[in-house]
Order: sequence, then structure tokens, then C-alpha cells
Amino acid sequence: MADTTPTKSNLMRAQASLELSRKAYELMDRKRNVLIREMMSRIDRAEEIQERIGTTFAAAYQALQMANVTMGISTVEDIALSIPEETDFNILLKSVMGVEIPSVRFHKEELKPYYSFYHTNNAMDVALLNFHNVAYLILEMAEIEVSVYKLANEVKRTQKRTNALQNIQIPGYQALVKSIQDALEEKEREDFFRLKMVKKKTGRG
Repeated sequence: MADTTPTKSNLMRAQASLELSRKAYELMDRKRNVLIREMMSRIDRAEEIQERIGTTFAAAYQALQMANVTMGISTVEDIALSIPEETDFNILLKSVMGVEIPSVRFHKEELKPYYSFYHTNNAMDVALLNFHNVAYLILEMAEIEVSVYKLANEVKRTQKRTNALQNIQIPGYQALVKSIQDALEEKEREDFFRLKMVKKKTGRG
């Protein structure tokens, strides 16, 4: 840009590039702010869910320990092995300012008994109910963690582009426009001075 010939056409091109860079900066800045808002809302939600997971896990393990003591570890293990894995969920993708983030869709089923009540007690019921609830909380947490990670990466990339526009590209075009304008104004003054001198010599001044 520093070697650009100071012509009116180059001035117009430089002014157009400067305007385009300013618009790009505004778009990048708006995108960054939207991404940050989306990310922060998910972080707040993550803290809430993390707290619920911690509380529910604590209750589940306390009940599980009681079930182990009162029913026997082998009986509890047999019951645990009879419980099917949670597979009834889908992962969809949605776009937030061009960032593909996951959306975990599931239907929270009511807890079904997987064992005979004759060989169990209330501690086992409480443990199973809490672990059942934790499974759904973990699905929510996984969605949020992946979303925050992707949004944070995009915020970082957008910030770099915004900084480049604000600190390098826009000032560069501003300097180029000023340089060409100054050169053209100087040329106009020189042309005006020469024309005056010619008129003076020819007696038409």
C-alpha cells in the first residue's frame, strides 16, 4: 500500500477499501459480542447444572453405600448390571453466528423398576432414582461444555480478526488515503503555481 501511485482512481479505491474495512470491523465486533453473550449464558447454566450434579451424586453415593451395607455389594452389583444403558437421545446441530453447536434432545423417562422389590430396600430405590436423574444432567452438561468450547474458539478467532482490522488494516488504509490526498493536493498546488507562472510570462496573469 505504501508504494501506491497517488492518483484519483487509487484514492477512490483506497477510500472504498477503508469503508469496507470499517464495515467488516463493525460486523466482526457485533459477531464477537453475540458469541460472548451466548457463551456467558451457557457458562451460567453450566454452573447451575454442575451444582445440581454434585448434590445429586452425593445423595446417590450416600444411598448406594447404605444399600451396599444393608443388601450386600454382590446384590447391588447384580442389580446395577441389569440396568440398560441410556441411549434414547439425539444430537442435533444448530448454528449460532456460523458456529455449529450441539443440541442434545431427549425425553426424560419415568424411572422403571429393574429389580424385584422383595430383595431390595429404600436405600436402593433412592440411589437408583438419583443416578437416573444424574444421567440426564450429564447429557445437558455435555451439550453445554461442547458448546462453550466451540463458542470460545470462535470468539478467539473473531477477536484476532477484529484486532487486525482495528489496529492494522483500518489505520493502514487511513494512512494511505491521507498520503494520496496530501500528494494530490500538493500536485494541485504545484499545477496552480505553474499555471500562474505561465500566465505571468505570457502576460495573461
